[in-house]
Amino acid sequence: MKRRVLLRDKAACFFVVCSSVWFCKHTRLTNGRRRRKSVLTAYAWTTGMSSFLWLSGESGVFAEEWPHWRGQNRNDVSAEVSGWSEGQWPIEIRWQQKVGAGATSPVIAGGRLYTMGWQNGQDHVVCIHCVDGNLIWQKSYDCPERGRKATGDEGLYSGPSSTPELDPHSGLLFTLSADGDLHCWDTRKDGQPVWGFNLYERYDPPQRPRVNRSGLRDYGYTSSPIVLGDALIVEVGGAEGSLMAFDVSTGERRWRSEATSPAGHNGGPVPMTVDGMSCVALFNHDGLLVVRADSENVGKTIATYPWTTDFANGIATPTVHGDSVLVTSSYNQHKICRFKISLDGALKLWEQSYASKVCSPVVLDGHIYWAWQQVMCLDFATGELKWQGGNCGDPGSCVATADGRLIVLSGQGDLTLVESATRSPNQYLELAKRPRLFGTDAWPHVVLSDGRLYCKDRDGNLQCFELIAAP
Repeated sequence: MKRRVLLRDKAACFFVVCSSVWFCKHTRLTNGRRRRKSVLTAYAWTTGMSSFLWLSGESGVFAEEWPHWRGQNRNDVSAEVSGWSEGQWPIEIRWQQKVGAGATSPVIAGGRLYTMGWQNGQDHVVCIHCVDGNLIWQKSYDCPERGRKATGDEGLYSGPSSTPELDPHSGLLFTLSADGDLHCWDTRKDGQPVWGFNLYERYDPPQRPRVNRSGLRDYGYTSSPIVLGDALIVEVGGAEGSLMAFDVSTGERRWRSEATSPAGHNGGPVPMTVDGMSCVALFNHDGLLVVRADSENVGKTIATYPWTTDFANGIATPTVHGDSVLVTSSYNQHKICRFKISLDGALKLWEQSYASKVCSPVVLDGHIYWAWQQVMCLDFATGELKWQGGNCGDPGSCVATADGRLIVLSGQGDLTLVESATRSPNQYLELAKRPRLFGTDAWPHVVLSDGRLYCKDRDGNLQCFELIAAP
C-alpha cells in the first residue's frame, strides 16, 4: 500500500511539473479573458494528467478522482480497472462511517471524500480521509428532514439527495439541501463557509405540479449543481428561470435561462458541446431542456422535448454522449430515447420500450447499460436490446471500468461485477457478487476512485472497499 501511494505521488509530481513548464513556455497571454481561459486549460490538462496515473506494474490500475456527480467526466465511465484477476474479485472492506440520512453520493479529490447527511434537525457536510475513513472536518446547519414543499413517499427517503459539486480549480465545494440551502465551502480552509443562501426564500419556486392522475409528489431539491468555468449552474425551477448560474466565488447571479419549467426530480444538469457551443442538458419536470451556456447567447433555449412522468419521477440523469442525449423514465412513459442535439433543436433518433427508473444510463464501446430490476444492455446506434440479466430491484447504479466490466450497486447494497458487451456480447455474465451490504435502499450511486469502491445507503451507512492488486 505504501509503495502504491509513493508511486502515485511521484508520478503526480512529475506530470504536474512537466505540464506546468510546457504551458508556461507555450502560452502567450494578451488580456484577462484569454489569461483565465489559458490558466483553466493548463489546470485542466495538468489535473487530468495527474488523475490518470499508472500506479504500479503489478496492479495495472489508474488513479482517477471523482469530483462530480457521476465522476470525472460526469458519465460513470472510469479510467480505472475493476480489480478482477485470475477468476477472482479480491476486494476488502477498509472502513465504515455513518454520515447521516440522504441519497447524496460521495465526491472525491486529493485523497479526501466529501458527502452530506441529515441527522437531528441538521444537514451535515463532512470531509473524510479516503485511506482510513477518519473524519477531517464537518460543517452543520439547521435544515428540515425534507424540503418545505415536499409531499409524498416520506417513507422512502429523507435528508439531502443532491450530490455535492467540487471545483478542483478553486477547491470550493458546493452543496444543495432538500430545502434549497445552496452553500459554498472552502475545502482548502477546512470547510470554511464562503457564501450561501436559500433558493426557496430568494426565488419562491412553486411546488411541483401534479402529473396526469398520479399522486402529487415533491421531493424538494434533488439535482446536483455543476461548475462550468467560473459559474455554478443550479436547477432552481423558479419563475425567473429553470436554470440559474452563480459566480463560484461570490454567489452573485450571473445569468438565468429563458425557460421557466419547474424543477424535476433528477440528478441535475449535464454539460455538453453543441455545434462547438457550450451548453447544458437537463431533464426537468416538463421534459428535456438544452440551453446555451456560452457568453453571447447564455440561457437561450436551443432544444426541448416534452416528457412528463407520473409522480414527477423522471429520476435518471440524462446521459450526454457526443452530440446525443439519452433520456429515460418509467411509469407512464416507460421508454428510453436517443436525441441528436443541434442548435436547431432535438432530433429523436430512436425510441425503445425499455426503461430505467433510477439508474442513469452508461455508454461504453457502443453499448448502453443501466441497473433497474435487471442489468440492461442496448445497442447505442439502434436501441436494440443485446442482453439483460440479474436481479436489481429499484435502487441501482453502475460504473463502467477500463477493462470492459460493470460494477453494479443495487437493492439494499448488492455489489456485483458484470462483464460488459465488450467481453460478453450475447449474454449477461455475472463474475462476482457481495450481497446485501446494508439494511436499507442503496439509492446513492456507487463511486470508484483510486482503487477504492465507495458504497452508501439512504440511512448514511458508508463503506469503503479496496481493490486488491493481483500478486
